[in-house]
Amino acid sequence: MSQLKNVEARILQCLQNKFLARYVSLPNQNKIWTVTVSPELRDRTPLVMVHGFGGGVGLWILNMDSLSTRRTLHTFDLLGFGRSSRPTFPRDPEGAEDEFVTSIETWRESMGIPSMILLGHSLGGFLATSYSIKYPDRVKHLILVDPWGFPLRPTDPSQIRAPPTWVKAVASVLGRSNPLAVLRVAGPWGPGLVQRFRPDFKRKFADFFDDDTISEYIYHCNAQNPSGETAFKAMMESFGWARRPMLERIHLIRKDVPITMIYGANTWIDTSTGKKVKLQRPDSYVRDLEIEGASHHVYADQPHIFNAVVEEICDSVD
Repeated sequence: MSQLKNVEARILQCLQNKFLARYVSLPNQNKIWTVTVSPELRDRTPLVMVHGFGGGVGLWILNMDSLSTRRTLHTFDLLGFGRSSRPTFPRDPEGAEDEFVTSIETWRESMGIPSMILLGHSLGGFLATSYSIKYPDRVKHLILVDPWGFPLRPTDPSQIRAPPTWVKAVASVLGRSNPLAVLRVAGPWGPGLVQRFRPDFKRKFADFFDDDTISEYIYHCNAQNPSGETAFKAMMESFGWARRPMLERIHLIRKDVPITMIYGANTWIDTSTGKKVKLQRPDSYVRDLEIEGASHHVYADQPHIFNAVVEEICDSVD
């Protein structure tokens, strides 16, 4: 954990705006590692950002300053990931999902946030949607960035988009262990393994880091007890599909909660989901858009465009 703390500190040093990083204690003794940027801007609805599988607060570094110029931004390590507590999750998909959602709500209560603009990427998008079903009063606008776990798995293999090489590599070990077990087995060679399978991450963050900082960060986020990872495995049918697909439940979000779905034009995620959500919610605001030149990690592939889109959405709230 100390190595993760050190590499994250190097990342957060890039922030220009005032920020506060600390643990938020939950009633059940778990702790959520939280970074708040521009805490002094209290007049507008805060933006809360939820990272994806295997990630953490550091991966938002290309977005934090821009998105906190006019409002407070909160981001946190999901329970079971990054520097947050790593409890034992329920082994069934509904129980694991509910544990994540409950932790987000108790975090919100502990933070004293009345309502928020809630943004989730990948797994974070899935959980942000589940949260919005259960706690619609707390969500002013739901922003889903390349959300995982929405569509039902097609019965026709030809309808499935070919996943990138790293997804295939992760999927190859799923039957035997947790998704990122290979990183823990690699030990000190772990950061090099991240760089080998995901060389694109170094390119994405090249404006800030010309070394292996991001690869080290991703490795140390995932080299610990695989708590959230085990929960994710319980929730998925296979790496790209959820056991409880969100498209079957999206209509349960209250009609007055607006939704914007942002995809990378080159993502491996099924972008037709946005159109299907519109059909599920005919009397609600649903907007979907694609960002050219971006893959699954839209926020890092095209950060300037992504930040401008999110700022526009936030300004429409207040």
